[in-house]
Amino acid sequence: MHVLITGANGFVGQALANHILSQGRVGESKVSRLTLLDRQFDEPVADSSLLDLVVEQQSGDLADDQWLKDTLGRFPMDVIYHLASIPGGMAEKNDELGRRVNIDATMTLLESCKAQTESTGHKPVLVFASSIAVFGTMPDLVTDDTPLKPQMSYGAHKVVSEVMINDFSRRGWVDGRSLRLPGVLARPPAETGQLSAFLSDIIREVSQGHTFVCPMSPQAKTWASSLPNIVENLIHGAAVEESKLKTTRTFTLPTLCFSMADMVDAIGVVYQQKANELVSYDPDSMIENLFGRFPPLETPAADDVGFQHDGSLNQLVERALLK
Repeated sequence: MHVLITGANGFVGQALANHILSQGRVGESKVSRLTLLDRQFDEPVADSSLLDLVVEQQSGDLADDQWLKDTLGRFPMDVIYHLASIPGGMAEKNDELGRRVNIDATMTLLESCKAQTESTGHKPVLVFASSIAVFGTMPDLVTDDTPLKPQMSYGAHKVVSEVMINDFSRRGWVDGRSLRLPGVLARPPAETGQLSAFLSDIIREVSQGHTFVCPMSPQAKTWASSLPNIVENLIHGAAVEESKLKTTRTFTLPTLCFSMADMVDAIGVVYQQKANELVSYDPDSMIENLFGRFPPLETPAADDVGFQHDGSLNQLVERALLK
């Protein structure tokens, strides 16, 4: 099996690649080749001579259509994880770059899948990392039938990609699965354009006994999952049989809904810190409107095909800092 990951040098991409390298499998299928795509890589992959698979890092710009087509056409693809994106804040500042990466590169991937299917008869699986940003303004309860009302270009780009992946799957050109990821914890400290970075920062800082000013109020509610949980769901997303995808190709992943006060309490319990004394609150109206108004969530379609959340907030907080 040949697995290709876009955005492989990112937070989730690195974790997914490391999981595949450690297991050598996606589901029950053995991986023989792993191709990692990103603009650059922080460090070379582990010595592939010690592994029972071929690993390649391909550095390039996904906005460069010809480079992407050439790279995708080198070897037949079995599973593609499309994780690369221009995130919320950055996509707002640079509209053209956001569209070129978030929409145009996705279309190039889909066209490459179509070309492979038509020329060889071998239809690749495409697992697309969508986002809960597609919902935008939410009702009192989010379900599989909730209308999509994205508030930012990033969410709009994800909606466009979901629709096209569904259409290419309908036509038999790709076996697509769009997974709407919630906030993923805990991201390392870095300037990535992620407006939700404070959700990672609060766990990392308070777990070490450091003070933290939270940009949302104690009662503000959000959704999040740990990085290990997201990796498990991505692996499952590629492994689940196409015959089980009866009514939809798009899944809002099960995740936990909790208040910031709940999170602070969980950090205190898990890391044995006086968290309530370490955290103060200085709500930012924009941040709270984007990330602190989340209602309860029901995900029956995802539940039915085996996707899962962390189980408890304490477990999420504990798993968030696992290496």
